[in-house]
Parts: sequence; structure tokens; C-alpha cells
Amino acid sequence: MINQIHVIAVLTRAVGSFHNRIRREEKSNPQLYTTNKKLSSTLFSLSPVTTASARYMSSSQLFDDHYRTPKPPPLPCWNYGRGKKYLMKFRDCLNLHEEKKEAWDKVFKEGHGADVCVVTGKDDVQNATREDHVILAHSCILVMSSPVLRSLLEKAPVRNKLKIIKISGVTREVARVFIRFLYSSCYEEEEMKKNAIHLLVLSHAYSVPSLKKLCIYHIEKNILTKENVVDLLQLARGCDAARLAYVCTRLIFKDFKTVSGTEGWKVMRDVNPTLEQELLESLVESDSRKLERSNKREEHQTYFLLYEAMEALVHISRDGCRNIWPADKSLHHNESQGSNCNFPACKRIELLVRHFRGCDLSVPGGCADCKRMWQLLELHSRMCAESYYCTVPLCRYFKEKMQNLNKKEKQKWDLLVSRVRASKGTLSSICYMKVS
Repeated sequence: MINQIHVIAVLTRAVGSFHNRIRREEKSNPQLYTTNKKLSSTLFSLSPVTTASARYMSSSQLFDDHYRTPKPPPLPCWNYGRGKKYLMKFRDCLNLHEEKKEAWDKVFKEGHGADVCVVTGKDDVQNATREDHVILAHSCILVMSSPVLRSLLEKAPVRNKLKIIKISGVTREVARVFIRFLYSSCYEEEEMKKNAIHLLVLSHAYSVPSLKKLCIYHIEKNILTKENVVDLLQLARGCDAARLAYVCTRLIFKDFKTVSGTEGWKVMRDVNPTLEQELLESLVESDSRKLERSNKREEHQTYFLLYEAMEALVHISRDGCRNIWPADKSLHHNESQGSNCNFPACKRIELLVRHFRGCDLSVPGGCADCKRMWQLLELHSRMCAESYYCTVPLCRYFKEKMQNLNKKEKQKWDLLVSRVRASKGTLSSICYMKVS
């Protein structure tokens, strides 16, 4: 076996030296490439190499420069990356979040190894040793869940090796739901709907943000009505619940007449007149903002209609539409073109042009439609960028008239033009005309 390996090594070195000599000769005489390739194949077939060695020492690899460079990696196949997705799914399957929640919930319910006794009233303090009057808990859980409970536990008295803390102002049922949430974030839907307001107060008093968000959600979804919105607003302001305060304020503004007649509003007027004054001022401010937004929308709509009128006026004067055509073009009745016109204001401008052409009072100071047409023509002349080849009637006339205006009138027209253009782009692509 050793002799065979020695023979293979000698033949491999011989082939390498032969290869180097042949490559030097090929550079001087390329015609020798084919002969050398056959000769190397013959020599290579005489060497008793193994199959694994032959895969890396084929003649094409020995004499072709293309195979000297390493092969590129294969392109990604159709299922590339599915392995990672499978691993992610597998990790999701191994996610023990629900199992952990159940385990912590079980720890709370059984109270195994508890070192804290939570009481809620005078009777509970006197019967702190009875399990049916107290709530057993673990100090490590309470300390990590609430900084307020941490400070209470540091000063809590000890009785029968249990630290006693008191949660005032709520029933034992509410306190139990609160402590259970600190363990596992678990709760019963009915208990949450029933005690969401009390739990909101506890979450704020003991600094539990996750429970506060949950209580706000349930209050907004299941408890908030027009009858109690004033009371809940005062509660939200006291508990620093910005989201709930915003929702209550919005409901009050939405139907102020109904809310102002409720019993809660009357009590608030007597107890907290400052809040009433603040709500009234906010209501007036909200109405003024709505009116301002409405005026802005109407103003923008007016400018947008003027923009469409300018487009239609240029379209009729340049290309014609329906039964109105420029003077330099022949009249063609094409109903389909008129029905498929892409300019929304084309029909209205057409009617206005027909009236302006046939009206006997088509002068400044004439009828209302003629005045409107004069204003549109003047507005177009101030927006038109074409100097000599515009086909819109009276465009050049108003351009010359523009030079005689005073500064104040010019500023008014410039402001109107800027707002019309801002409503929908610019009219430069329409006003410029191709000159044949």
C-alpha cells in the first residue's frame, strides 16, 4: 500500500512538471494545444490514481486556463431560504409563553412558598392568618412588578413569618385580580369588564403601565357611554390616562347637547367648575377649527374649479370640442369626441362661450354670465405663458392691459394666479402651443 502511494506521488509530480513545460511551449506555439491535450490524457490514463484524484486531475483541468479558477457557487434554488423559515416555525412551536403563563398563574393560585399576605380591609387585618380572608403572594414577584409595592414591602410588618401589606379602597375580589395580573398577566374577561375602573386606579397608584393600557382599552370598548363620559373624563385626568381623556373629550364634543344634560355634567359644574370652563373653551376652539377647515376646503374647491375652467378654455380654443371649434379649423360633428371629453368643465365653458358670443351685453358691466366670461379670459391671460400664438380670445388684449395696472391690483391678481396653480399643478403644459 505504501509503495502504491509512493508511485502515485511520483507520477503526480511528473505530470505537474510536464504540464509546466507544455504550457511554456504553448505560449510560443498555440497549435500544439490539441496534441498536448491528447498526450496528457494518455499519460494520465497510465497513472493508477483513484477515482477521487481523477476528479481533480482531468486533462481539461490540467490544460484549460478556464478551469484553473474556482467554480462559482450555484445559484439559489426555488426553495432557497425555506430552511430558515422552517427553523423559525420550529422555534415558534417551542415557544413556551402560554405554558409559562399557566405555570405562574398556578403558582399564584396555590400560593406555595408565599411570604406575603395582602389584605384589603379591617377584617382582613384582624384575620391575616386565615387563608379565606387574605391573598397570599411572593415578595419577589411583587417587588419586580411594582416599585410602589417594593417600598411597601420594605416597611411591611411581619406576622407568622408573613409580610403584611394592605391595598385600600378596593374589595378583595379586585385586589385578587390585580395580584394575579402581576404574576402572569392573566385575567378573566368578565372580571376585567366588571372591575376595569377600579383596576385602572390600582394600576396608576402602584405604577403598572401594562395593566393601565389594558384597563383603558376595556373602558373605552365596554364601559364608556354618554351618561358616564364626564365621570370617566375626571377619572382619566386623575389617573394620568391621556388616551382615555382624549376619547372622552372627543365624545363630549361630538354630542355636547346630550352630554351637557346628564347628571354627571351637573355634578361636575358644582364640584369642578374649572373643568367645565376648560371644556367650553376647548369646544369653542374646536368649532372654530372645524369652520376654518371647512372654509379652506371650500376655497380650495373654488380654485380647483377655476383651474378646470382654464383647462377647458384652452382646450376649446386650441382643439375644439363638440360643436365649438377654432376659426382656423373646419367644423366636424363628432358626438363620441364630445361625450368622451377629458375636461370636466368643458361643457360649462362651452355654454358660457356660446352665451358670450351671442349676448348683446357682452361688455364689462353687462350680464352676470358675460362678467364671468370676462373674468375667466383675464385670468387666463395672466396664467398664459404664450406671448403671440395663444388662440384664446382677448389673451393679448389683457396682457397689454396688465401693464397699466397699479401695484395693489397686480398683487391681487398674482395671489389669485398662485393659488389657482397651487390647487393642481401648473398650466404651462396647456398654455404653450406648438407652432407649425
